[in-house]
Amino acid sequence: MKIRIYYEDTDAGGVVYHSNYLKFCERARSEVLFSKKALIFDATNGHFLLTKANCNFIKPAKLGDIIEVETKILEIKNVSIEILQEIYKDKDKIFKLIGTLAYVKKEKPARMEPEIKKLFEELF
Repeated sequence: MKIRIYYEDTDAGGVVYHSNYLKFCERARSEVLFSKKALIFDATNGHFLLTKANCNFIKPAKLGDIIEVETKILEIKNVSIEILQEIYKDKDKIFKLIGTLAYVKKEKPARMEPEIKKLFEELF
């Protein structure tokens, strides 16, 4: 997913503020699910939370840049998914996230239904 960097994404120096990289990754994950009309956004039926994020800030993105977020699934377990998300500016990797998404129902970790696991296997 391509994203343009706007003034609201940056600090006073025009450099992307560090927490916005997590937002960009979230948007990319959600956009894939929206594009396939996946019905996993109803929190009453269960939803995903980012429970662990190992981030590597490699190079900065700046105001006006176009970045691209790539998402890969590393492992699908019964109650969690380990993901790799990398952000590129041109062909240069500028950010890397290895994260864990936990599936939650009624505010507690829960086993994913087989169709949800299958959806992630197919989409990513």
